[in-house]
Amino acid sequence: MPLSEDEQRILQEIEQQLYDSDPELAREVSSTTIYRHAGRNLKWAGLGFVAGLVFMVLTVQTLPLAFAGFLAMLACAVLFERNLRKMGRAGWHQWTETMRSSGMREYFGTAGQRVRERFNKKDE
Repeated sequence: MPLSEDEQRILQEIEQQLYDSDPELAREVSSTTIYRHAGRNLKWAGLGFVAGLVFMVLTVQTLPLAFAGFLAMLACAVLFERNLRKMGRAGWHQWTETMRSSGMREYFGTAGQRVRERFNKKDE
């Protein structure tokens, strides 16, 4: 059901007030998609899985530590699977298309830039 002209006007006024009062929040909200959070969790789960594998291989002589690495890998695999289900096929397709179109170097470059900006703010 479409919004009436009055409802659209009210919504635009609220949006404008948000941009005026907190432009950083407005920018963050406008750039965030439904699938961004799940995609971020997928990356962390993949990284955790690899770290658990490396830890397990390095501690293979000490069985309890190697088992802890295996449990970390298992937990990351479960987290990966659950977030992949949250995204669904459409979300996965949108997320991979975004990564392809913007390029991995550009995507990780902005993350590095954000970290540098945080450290530069602390120096001031």
